[in-house]
Amino acid sequence: MRRRNFLRLSSALGIFGGLSVSKLASANTAQTSEDDKYSNDRAYWLQLMNKIASPILSNMSKGELRKNVPMQYSPKWDNRSKEVAYMEAFGRLIAGIAPFLALPPDETAEGKIRKQLLEQTQKSLAHAVDPSSPDYLHWGTPTSRQPLVDAAYIAQALITAPEVLWKPLDTTTKQRIIGEFKKIRQIIPYNNNWVLFAAMIETFLLSIDEQIDEARIDVAIDTINKWYAGDGWYKDGEKFHFDHYNGYVIHPMMTEILKVNAAKGRKDKAMFDTAYKRMQRYAHFQERYISPEGYYPVFGRSSIYRAGLFWPLTKLVVDGNLPGEITPAQVRCGLTAVLKHLFVPSSFTKEGCLTLGVVGDKQADIADVYSNTGSLYITSLVFLPLGLPANHEFWTGPFTEWTQRKAWSGKPFAKDYAVDY
Repeated sequence: MRRRNFLRLSSALGIFGGLSVSKLASANTAQTSEDDKYSNDRAYWLQLMNKIASPILSNMSKGELRKNVPMQYSPKWDNRSKEVAYMEAFGRLIAGIAPFLALPPDETAEGKIRKQLLEQTQKSLAHAVDPSSPDYLHWGTPTSRQPLVDAAYIAQALITAPEVLWKPLDTTTKQRIIGEFKKIRQIIPYNNNWVLFAAMIETFLLSIDEQIDEARIDVAIDTINKWYAGDGWYKDGEKFHFDHYNGYVIHPMMTEILKVNAAKGRKDKAMFDTAYKRMQRYAHFQERYISPEGYYPVFGRSSIYRAGLFWPLTKLVVDGNLPGEITPAQVRCGLTAVLKHLFVPSSFTKEGCLTLGVVGDKQADIADVYSNTGSLYITSLVFLPLGLPANHEFWTGPFTEWTQRKAWSGKPFAKDYAVDY
């Protein structure tokens, strides 16, 4: 009786995406051809990533992003410059696909897709900082702060895949990028997760041995550490916010910033190790977000960022540092189920761009005042595992049930305990 009542409550709260008792029972007993269902997940992920990326990169690489890609804006748009949408689309997209672009070239069908996307990304980076290009990005002014956010995602991509996204660029493009990153120092971040965006840009400059504004890094690290709430959760400001920003920004950027700064001798590695353990703890929750059927709880602001919330989990997959009781295969299977719920035909416009909403195109009203088409490309961060080779166990492991699927089918599953670090 208690199990039935809990399921009713879960459904009412949306915890399991409207999962009904009858559907759960069906999910628990459906054992047919699971291996077949998940046997070619990489092909599914690849075609989905390519479908999401192609309209942005194919156009921007030719200087035609503004010309050919219409942007939708929140019905509650707050009247900030609409130019920010193009930088959001490009920066957030390449942060997610950078590991895939960094794989060695090959002559397979996948290799041809990678080669094309890489060439388009490199050309798009040149357009992004060329003042004579129609797709020169809006890098911002002190009264237009949003570009700080998406410049940080561009910096994230360059840190992730320097061998293919930074080193091959011509000298002029490199100097222009450095110049824009330094000019963006005029933007003061809000006192929330935004402090990490300023720090990420400076951290990229540090990684290439450029002069940095040390305070923009140090203040961010000190501030985020001060906001640690415990058990893997950071506050997003002085007060705790129960949303997905620990996933969208805080854990991955905090650890990346500390990793580079520790490598450069600016920070103690122990500080990075602590932040990394906290991210691993948060990943416990993320894997358990995925319901037996492959839904996750939608709550908090920026819900339309979709699967971008799983960035800490996918980052740990790529690093090979998942929490001990979580296997790569169960993450793959759980996230594949999520992606198939998230991306349906109506999730794309006729131009192939993402629609405002979580699923389909009827949810524009949930878009926040700052949300636009470009904002949605943060979902690309779920595709980090495509940077693993096709023979990696993440892709080759047999179908493996994720935690909630085990729990609600009466099978053994790992116990969960709070942590103190």
